[in-house]
Amino acid sequence: MGIVKDWRDSAYSVDFNSRQGQAIWVKYFAQEKEIYKDILGKPEEIIQGTVGDIAKKYDMDILYMAGFMDGINDSLKEACDLDALDENTEVKLDVDMEKLYYNMVGAKADWLYELPEWDNILPEEKRKELYKEQKKSGVIVKPKKVGRNDPCPCGSGKKYKHCCGRK
Repeated sequence: MGIVKDWRDSAYSVDFNSRQGQAIWVKYFAQEKEIYKDILGKPEEIIQGTVGDIAKKYDMDILYMAGFMDGINDSLKEACDLDALDENTEVKLDVDMEKLYYNMVGAKADWLYELPEWDNILPEEKRKELYKEQKKSGVIVKPKKVGRNDPCPCGSGKKYKHCCGRK
């Protein structure tokens, strides 16, 4: 398999609350934030090159870059094949900014979706709309339970207890 599998194996196999887990994720989140500041600071610029070259550009370990690619992939206009990703794979980080914001909210990454660089990309109203849309997507609405004396939902005109509610 590729480097994304190696990243997942190393990052997710460690207890997040352990010293080792904290070290991995604190370092990753700090580096991730710096990359997003750069991407959001120059939204018209599309970053492309090999995974290894992009990792060097951001002074990032290749496994951490694999983690970054894993995180941003759903927000790219053209997703990468993460299973085939290695250091020499050519990638193009052409980001759909609305999708990126939406996904950051979904990941509860407030340190990313609250970056001031968003002010120059998406108007506040649009960000609020995307935020609400994302939060709504996780809400499960239970349908109203049919009472035994209510009309049957099948449309027969009978009471539920005399129609579909019979045992």
